[in-house]
Amino acid sequence: MSDPSPHRWNILIVEDEEDIAALVALHLQDIDARTRHVNRGDTALELALEQAWDLIILDLRLPGIGGLEICRRIREKGIQTPVLMLTSKSTELDRVLGLELGADDYVTKPFSPLELVARVKAILRRVSASASVGTEPEQSTVRCGAMVVDARRREVTLNDNAVELTSREFDLLEYFVRHPGQVFRRSELLDKVWGYGHEGYEHTVNSHINRLRAKIEADPANPQHILTVWGVGYKFCEHQAA
Repeated sequence: MSDPSPHRWNILIVEDEEDIAALVALHLQDIDARTRHVNRGDTALELALEQAWDLIILDLRLPGIGGLEICRRIREKGIQTPVLMLTSKSTELDRVLGLELGADDYVTKPFSPLELVARVKAILRRVSASASVGTEPEQSTVRCGAMVVDARRREVTLNDNAVELTSREFDLLEYFVRHPGQVFRRSELLDKVWGYGHEGYEHTVNSHINRLRAKIEADPANPQHILTVWGVGYKFCEHQAA
């Protein structure tokens, strides 16, 4: 697959294992990415706050400042640069916390370089698609009762109050509101929203939906917008879309 865009992507690789960082940088050459590697968390945080990046590939176990803290601080500053976490298979809690703090996706170590590049391409395709939204203004805003989803500004309001969503949460919500009443399996949402399908990552969808419900539902335990279809997946209540 070719580069998702003619744009040359700037990617920050934050990884203290030199061989892994070199492997990632080597494979990202296939999409003509311009990469910079740092091996300390404090240096990575400084670069993330001071420079513009198309993607940050972030290991969670770092000297200086850990990856979770880096993710938390850049999101606190309102920086929505996509973050792809690198985690070990034994740190499920870290993965959940990373997604809660605003990471867009994760890959577990040891990982396949082809899978990593596929994840990167999926994220960059979403970045390209987001940048092109707004060419048809009449399609950029969807109203769902008291909730307004503005694709051009990537903003959501509920009862006229702003709802703070991560980039991936916004993508998931927008996809739901544009397909009201349609039931999606987790694997379908991975394919349509994340841009890939991969067995074993369906719980990533569950985590994002739980966070979305916490932000847009009056009672997350009894959701009225994003409904569970038991044994199948999820759907957005068609009575909520307008």
